[in-house]
Amino acid sequence: MKISLLPTLLFTLLISFVSISQNAVQDSVMLKKLYTTALTDGKAYDWLDYLSNEIGGRLSGSYEAELAVIYTEAELKELGLDKVWLQPVMVPKWTRGFKEYAYIESPTGDKTITNICALGGSVPTPNLGIKAEVVEVKGLEELAALGREKLEGKIVFYNRPMQPELIQTFEAYGGCVDQRYSGAAEAAKFGAVGVIVRSLSLRMDDFPHTGAMSYGDTPVNQRIPAAAISTNGAEYLSSLLKLQPNLLFYFKQNCKTFDDVQSYNVIGEITGSTKPNEYMVVGGHLDSWDLADGAHDDGAGCVQSMEVLRLFKKVGYRPNHTIRVVLFMNEENGLRGGKKYAEEAKRKNETHRFALESDAGGFTPRGFTFDTDAANFKKVQSWEGLFKPYLIHYFEKGYGGADIGPLKGNINVLAGLRPDSQRYFDYHHAANDTFDAVNKRELELGAATMASLVYLFDKYGTE
Repeated sequence: MKISLLPTLLFTLLISFVSISQNAVQDSVMLKKLYTTALTDGKAYDWLDYLSNEIGGRLSGSYEAELAVIYTEAELKELGLDKVWLQPVMVPKWTRGFKEYAYIESPTGDKTITNICALGGSVPTPNLGIKAEVVEVKGLEELAALGREKLEGKIVFYNRPMQPELIQTFEAYGGCVDQRYSGAAEAAKFGAVGVIVRSLSLRMDDFPHTGAMSYGDTPVNQRIPAAAISTNGAEYLSSLLKLQPNLLFYFKQNCKTFDDVQSYNVIGEITGSTKPNEYMVVGGHLDSWDLADGAHDDGAGCVQSMEVLRLFKKVGYRPNHTIRVVLFMNEENGLRGGKKYAEEAKRKNETHRFALESDAGGFTPRGFTFDTDAANFKKVQSWEGLFKPYLIHYFEKGYGGADIGPLKGNINVLAGLRPDSQRYFDYHHAANDTFDAVNKRELELGAATMASLVYLFDKYGTE
């Protein structure tokens, strides 16, 4: 007797559909709880207030960085996490010294003071400063084309602006960051005595933006000082050079590099209920540049990451995997913290499944970028409807983050929070990156969005 399999198949499909529907409802309810709790009973803004206004700029190796380690460790312990600890890491120590000073001098001797700041890692000028003629270039290729004959004894002025027509402002940043990072090393090859670099900002203002630079393998006795000039200052200097090509530029800076010192990554975790030996990481970098509070870069990312674990405890969610918050030290001028974390994870043979980084400012969240394979990205796409009520719509393959990057090759998914980036480079590495520039609600929305993604990956796993 032939028995039809159709009823059995239909029943199986019905059960599957009901299960999927129930999961969708449960997930929708959980995301609602996370967003509601973050917006009505959040802690991230208070943490950022303390980091910014009580501690301030937290350049690695500084006293302020040490205070930030002590503070965040105490706050994570206060949350009642299952484990909180400090992971030692040796970091570079560079100090700015007294405020930099610069002026433009016309052939008639008239002087116009302009705003500059030393680039991170730069050598100082001689005690009396440097005064020399200026040669303007738009990039490293133009520098090489000019050669030693036109550059020896001169100050090189890199004046390639960020491209305003690029909607992705990080792409605009990437298009000209080489002149800041390698500009001094390249100019020294042609006998230049100093470097002035246009600040990497899309806004016209008087704030010079610092940032890391490298001398590469340039011998110590051939290294030349490098400073950033504000965008207004760069435009003014460029316009004057067109009228007076032989004008002089003077600048003085007092920075100094010391031996490496010990610092720490700050780590806290909630132990997984079913997969305690599989780890998911959420984090940002605790260090910042010294010109301001580092509120957007990356105080915001740190407190949002801390908030993810606090939200889980607040709403009563016990994760399947062990969820770690990692506040990395020394992203700005060395990436030592990220490298150390990955090194220790490998040494301990830890299994990492997922890592999420927030290091793009505390602005309104738009979505995420993912460094992963097609199967995991397809899983992410299936969750887009859950995020739609919160206006989170950007899910693209791309870059995860600098500090979680060293985990690549030993992890399934790397993800980066992507807030609206149009204002980010107004503040990036500048003296106006202060607490008042961060909107409380936008910061909280970012934390809830991060918690939601971590929840979904924890519940459904990675491929």
